[in-house]
Amino acid sequence: MWVHKPSVDTLTKLEELEQLVNLSVAMVDMLNRTHQSGGNQSGSVCPAHADPARPTHNHTANVYNWDSETQGWILGSFFYGYILTQVPGGYLAGRVGPKWLLGFGILGTVIFSLLTPIAADLGAGYLIAIRVLEGIGEGVTFPALYTMWAAWAPPLERSRLLTISYIGAQLGTVVCLPLSGEICFYLGWPYVFYIFGAVGLLWFVLWGLFVFDTPNTHPRISERERIYITSSLKNELSPSVDHIPWCSIVSSVPLWAIVVAHFSYNWTFYTLLTLLPTYMKDILGFSIQQNGILSALPYVGCAIFALLSGQVADYLRETCLYRTVVVRKCFSLIGMIGPAVFLVAAGYTGCDYVLAISFLTISSSLGGISASGFNINHLDIAPSYAGILLGITNTFATIPGMVGPVIARSLTQHNTIEEWQTVFYIAATINLLGSLFYTVFGRGTVQPWAVQTSYPHGD
Repeated sequence: MWVHKPSVDTLTKLEELEQLVNLSVAMVDMLNRTHQSGGNQSGSVCPAHADPARPTHNHTANVYNWDSETQGWILGSFFYGYILTQVPGGYLAGRVGPKWLLGFGILGTVIFSLLTPIAADLGAGYLIAIRVLEGIGEGVTFPALYTMWAAWAPPLERSRLLTISYIGAQLGTVVCLPLSGEICFYLGWPYVFYIFGAVGLLWFVLWGLFVFDTPNTHPRISERERIYITSSLKNELSPSVDHIPWCSIVSSVPLWAIVVAHFSYNWTFYTLLTLLPTYMKDILGFSIQQNGILSALPYVGCAIFALLSGQVADYLRETCLYRTVVVRKCFSLIGMIGPAVFLVAAGYTGCDYVLAISFLTISSSLGGISASGFNINHLDIAPSYAGILLGITNTFATIPGMVGPVIARSLTQHNTIEEWQTVFYIAATINLLGSLFYTVFGRGTVQPWAVQTSYPHGD
C-alpha cells in the first residue's frame, strides 16, 4: 500500500501542476513579439541564444497583442477560481469523501483546459473566464488530499508519505515545463492544452480504479495493514466530525502561524511558477525550446530536497526523538530563508546565465525542505480537520497567485534587470517575515479542540 498510495497522490499533484504550468510556457509563444518589440524578434535584455529553425507548420497558431498588464491578469486568473473552493473543498471532502470530489474537480479542469485555444481566439476576457473555471475545479485538490491522508498516514510516517506525494507538484513542473516548450516548438502552443488534456482524462480513469477514501473501504488492503493504520490514528482522530469547531479553528494561533508561512512561501513559489519562463525569455534571451528545459531545473532540485527532507524529518522524530515542533520549525526556516537569499542574489547576476540559473535552482531546491515543515503541520495539530485547515491556509496562500503575477508584470513593464530585482526583493522579504512568524507561533501537537483526548507526539 505504501508504494501505490503515495504514487497515485503524486500523479494527482502532477496532473494539477500540468494545468497551471502549461499556460506559463505557452504564453511565451502566444504573444506577438514583433508587435511588442517593434520588429526585434528577440526583445530580451541579454543577447538572445542561438536556436534551430522552427518547423514551418507550427506557425499556423494564432498570436495575440496582449500587453504586460493583460498577461498578468491571464496568468493570475486561475487563482481567482482556485481560492473559491478551498474551504468548501475541505468541508465537502469530510462529508462526501475526498475521492470523487477530487476526481470530478480535476476532470472539470481538464475539460476547460481542452477549450483554452478556443477561448484565446475569442479574446482575453474569455480566456480569463476559462482559467477561473479551471481554478474552481482545481481548488478542491489539496483539501481533499489532506483529508485522505488524515485517514491513511500514521503519525510518525507523515513526513515521508506526504513528501512522496508532494513531489508530484514538483514533478508536474519538471515534466511540463520542458515538454510544453518542445510541444510549442514542434507543434504549436494549442497542442500543449490538447496533449495535457488527454493525459488528464487518462489520470481520471486511473484515479477511479485505484484510489479509496479510507483503509476500511479499500478492497485489496491486508487486514494487518488496515489494523496498523487505524490503531495508530485512534488517539488523534476526533470521534465525530459531525460537529466542526469553527470558532476554535479560526481562533487557533498555531493555525494562523501556518497561514502566514503558507502565504509567504507561495508568494515566491507562484511568482517563479508563472513568470520564470517570461524572465528566461525577456531577460536572459532563451528561446521557447530552451526556456522550458531551463525553467524546469529549479523544480528538479525542489523535488529531490522535498523527498529527502521527508526521510530526514521522520528519522529525527522517530529515531532521534526530536520534538515535532522543533523539526517543523527548523525545516521551515531553512526552506524559506534559504530561497529568499538566493532569489535576491539571482537578480544581481546580470547576463551571467550560468550563475542566474544556478541561483534560481538553489533557491527553489531549498524551498523543497519546507515540505516537511509548515506544509504538513495541519496534520500535526488537527488531523481530523486537516482538509478544512488546508482549505483555510490555502485560501490565503492562493492570494499570492492572484496578485503576484499582476504586481510583478506591472513592475516589469520595461523588462529591465532592475525591475526584476524589485520583484525578487518583494518575494524574499515576504518569505523572511513569514518564516519568523511561524517560528514564534507554530506548534506540533494535536490541539485540544481537535480531539476529545489530546495525544501529543512531541511539542
